[in-house]
Parts: sequence; C-alpha cells; structure tokens
Amino acid sequence: MVRRTKEDAERTRQQIIDAARLVFHECGVSHTTLEKIAKAAGVTRGAVYWHFANKTELFFAMREQVQLPLLDRSDALLVADGFDNPLDGIEASMRTFFRGVDEDPAVRQTFEIMTLRCEYVGEFADVLTELHRPGIEFVAKLEVAYQRAAARGYLRPGLDPQALALDTWAFCHGLFKQLLASNFCAGLLGRVGDMISFHMALRRLPCAAASGAASDLSAGTG
Repeated sequence: MVRRTKEDAERTRQQIIDAARLVFHECGVSHTTLEKIAKAAGVTRGAVYWHFANKTELFFAMREQVQLPLLDRSDALLVADGFDNPLDGIEASMRTFFRGVDEDPAVRQTFEIMTLRCEYVGEFADVLTELHRPGIEFVAKLEVAYQRAAARGYLRPGLDPQALALDTWAFCHGLFKQLLASNFCAGLLGRVGDMISFHMALRRLPCAAASGAASDLSAGTG
C-alpha cells in the first residue's frame, strides 16, 4: 500500500510537470497560474501545492527533468577520454545537444519556454543566475578541451583556447537562437551538421581535419 501511494504521488507530480510545460508554452510563464496548471493536469490546486511550493519551484522541476539531462550528456563529451583528438569531443558535444533538441519535443518546448516565454522579473528575477550557470560551466569545459587539443598537437597554431571557448559558446548560442526564431525550420535545421563541421574545421590542423565527425547531424554522438 505504501509503495502504491508513493507511485501514485509520483504519477501526480509528473502530471503536474507535464501540464506546466504545456501551459507555460501556450500562455507564457508570467500569465500562467497554478490554477491553470492544476486544471490542465486534472488535479486540485491543493495537489499542486503538495508537490511544489510555488510557480518558481515548478519551473525549475520542469527544467531539471528535461534540460539538464541533455546538457549533462553533451557536456560529458567535452571531457570524455574516448576521443584521442579533443576537438572530436567538442564536435560530438555540439551534435548531441542539437540532435537532442531536434528529436525531443519536450526538450524543445522547455528551451522555448525559458528563452521566449518567460519574463525574468518579479518572482523570477533571480532565476537567471541559475539558468546562466550551465553556460558558464560549458565555456569552462570547452576551454579545457581546447587546451588538451593544443597540448596534443591537434589545434591550429596561434589560437587561444580561452578565446576559442567563448567563440564556440557564442556560435552555439547564436545558432540555437536562430533555430528558435525560425521555429526549427527544416532548411536551417538540415544545415546544422555542416555548420558545426565548418566551425570545427577552422580550429583543426589541415592534416587533422579529416578526423572530424561526418557532417550529418546524427553522426559522432556515440
């Protein structure tokens, strides 16, 4: 009986998170109330408060369940030992991220909510600090990967790993914003793999360029 009660509670919690994602996406975060989420989830407002203290806590639960696992998978490739050439790890990391956003509607919705449908004011004024943390960590891991590539002789001479890390972050951030703005237009999405390959080719030694992943978006992700 205790196990069934816990399972029921977990199912209800998941219903609330799924409903929150749909309502946040449809109405925008600032125009979403816990009452709307409760109605969409088919539960009472009290049930929502049982699992989440407020809308901010529910917002983070939605994010942590969908966004963070993808970021963990892509970031892990930056420091993985399975790549002799660390530049291949960087390329695989970017491909994994964009493939994850493309293939999982829940991931895409979550990113769209955070980027396009949330005003970071009022109770959400302090949320941006936490949302920026993965980007800061991504840049730090990129710099380490570029340093390793330089030490192993795979990086073009004269390139600064710190500057390259910031440039790759800006490339990913800008490309992602363009995909969002175009509603993931098939034409642009179909070019993502080639754009990633070209971005990395500018960093590779000419003799090492052939070791990069194929231009297909799904290639090189393990």
